[in-house]
Amino acid sequence: MTQKKNSRLIDQMATDAKTGRINRREFMSYAIAAGMTASTGSLLWSSNVSAAPKRGGTFRVGVHDGNTTHTHDPGKYAAVAEIQLAHVHRSYLTEITSENGLGPDMATSWSASPDAKKWTFTLNKNASFHNGQKFTAKDAIASLNYHRGDKSTSAAKPLLTAVTDIKADGDHTIVIELSQGFADLPWIMTDYHLVMLPANADGTIDWKDGAGAGPYKIVNHKPGVSTNLTRHDGWHREGAYFDKIEMIYLNDPNARQTALITGDVDAITSVDLKTLNLLKRNRNIEIDNVASGSAITLPMFCDQAPFDNVDTRLALKYAIDREEIVKKILFGAGSPGNDFHVSPNMPYWPDIKQRTYDPDKARFHLKRAGHSSLDVTLSAADSVLPGAVDMCVLYSEHAKAAGININVKREPNDGYWSDVWLKKPFTFVKWGARPTPDNMFTLAYKDDAAWNESHWQNARFNELLLQAKAELNEKRRADMYREMCQLSHDDGGSIIPIFVNFVGARNKKVQHGPSIASSWELDGGRGYHRWWFA
Repeated sequence: MTQKKNSRLIDQMATDAKTGRINRREFMSYAIAAGMTASTGSLLWSSNVSAAPKRGGTFRVGVHDGNTTHTHDPGKYAAVAEIQLAHVHRSYLTEITSENGLGPDMATSWSASPDAKKWTFTLNKNASFHNGQKFTAKDAIASLNYHRGDKSTSAAKPLLTAVTDIKADGDHTIVIELSQGFADLPWIMTDYHLVMLPANADGTIDWKDGAGAGPYKIVNHKPGVSTNLTRHDGWHREGAYFDKIEMIYLNDPNARQTALITGDVDAITSVDLKTLNLLKRNRNIEIDNVASGSAITLPMFCDQAPFDNVDTRLALKYAIDREEIVKKILFGAGSPGNDFHVSPNMPYWPDIKQRTYDPDKARFHLKRAGHSSLDVTLSAADSVLPGAVDMCVLYSEHAKAAGININVKREPNDGYWSDVWLKKPFTFVKWGARPTPDNMFTLAYKDDAAWNESHWQNARFNELLLQAKAELNEKRRADMYREMCQLSHDDGGSIIPIFVNFVGARNKKVQHGPSIASSWELDGGRGYHRWWFA
């Protein structure tokens, strides 16, 4: 037997064993027949087959950033706990895979016209909602249209601005027409707001009862407390290995880690980095430390004094020691930011000279702004990131050398996203990773975006954003994104001090594949259906 044929046979054997077509005894017989020793065959079984996903059990997860103000309205999702739950009980047209690529979810395939102004999505004929209703084109159209139109209040509305029409081509195909080419449209469909929901007769959707087509359906939901779910037997994909899911909202990092150590939960979404090394010593716990494009931003309202002066903004950008924050707050589990919202883990990252801590330059810009000193208040809450308040206090120490007094205000954990973010002029924010610069810029930096958290207006930035959407030449597109990042760096209203790794922890009995998505905590929010108990 040739080596190539032998390799194919071994691969097929492993696949057959994982899917239950052959048992261990049969596997070993075939392995020996293929020329392997008994010990080699046993090792192959142990490393590849016995580690295959198994069904059963209740997966209990301690989730951070839970709020009593949580909603099932997909247009208003904002907190991490809402985003995690959305991926558990609802589905999307496409998904970010565990390898950080683009894969199918409720759409099986997609294609574009040469100018990327028309996209065709073929829908999964086997997909159904939790109420048993089959998923069709009318549901996909209603779900997307919910985020469009003058009356829409959805945060995802800017993502679909270029869409002019969405039409059905039969029961399982939709055609999306755009006013301009949009190369990233299939990636946009992974945005956590754009869930697929059942359509009403009038073309609207009913989101209030928590309906969905995701791997698990809600049995009981207490916002900010817990959510219990059970497997959706009509789910259209592989996975959903756990019988049940229990999400427990634990904003206090010590409470989360204690729950994991004592066995009250099987995994947690965010580890307190101060105690990470201690947690690593526990033989029963595995740490998942994943580099990501998740950014900490400190947005300043550019239409309010003193932040309406670019020199004031530059003074505050030079007054922060990013390297020390990575070392003392993240304990190395992150990287310095550079005041533009594209990380080294994202496509089109531009190599712009890193801004470093420079109190003298900060004083220079402060003086140009007409200030000999400056007093500002910065709001933060540890539910957003363990150590958020400590980071802001450390920043205030850095800024003193430049004559800047930062009063750090610890805000209540509950209601931070509804009562503080977008309401107060200088806040601490943690963004999840977005797959492309266009997605991030459209959501939070476009002039009319609902989540333009710094109220920044820059005509050239918005001109480039529209051009880059339609640009299919990679080199020209990269040049546009570079200029946009430079504008953010020099003029923008957000300090971006650091990019944060997603650091979660799990009991060793919880298993997953060789790769973990870096788009959100817990494997892009999909560990609930991708992972399993050993």
